[in-house]
Amino acid sequence: FYTITIAIMTQDKKISVAFVCLGNICRSPMAEAIFKHKVKTLGLSDRFNKIDSFGTGAYHVGDSPDFRSRETCEKHGVPVDHFAQQFKAKHFNEFDYVICMDESNLYNLNERIRSKTSTKNKARLFGEWNTGKKFNQIVDDPYYGGIDGFEYNFQQCSYFSEEFLKSEL
Repeated sequence: FYTITIAIMTQDKKISVAFVCLGNICRSPMAEAIFKHKVKTLGLSDRFNKIDSFGTGAYHVGDSPDFRSRETCEKHGVPVDHFAQQFKAKHFNEFDYVICMDESNLYNLNERIRSKTSTKNKARLFGEWNTGKKFNQIVDDPYYGGIDGFEYNFQQCSYFSEEFLKSEL
């Protein structure tokens, strides 16, 4: 009886997910939008407390996502509703998963974690959910490239989101 109660309690726990890139205008708001869309489409909204995205830098705080990020999402029927914000140390305790797009941002966040003693998790790469090795593990910054980079990011983030939902729920 005790084991069954624990399993039921664990299933009922809602989780929070944060996606992180450098400026929070290209990759992480795209990942957030895709992830939210997949959660809603699959009828899993009741399993999540919060889904958000952030930048490690404060370069674009308050800005809308890059127009190419928005256009790519909208082309695929994925709504985007976000304004850039910076990840702060307090956010470590607000999210069960802190998911970085690349190693540079992962390093920056894990350095902040090591300097805090009350954090409950550590940052991970989104590419950890690249189970079929269909894509590069790193979600590269498409900012200085063409629209093809945004499309590749969209496909990557879609796949990683699906694999996350399969393995973590």
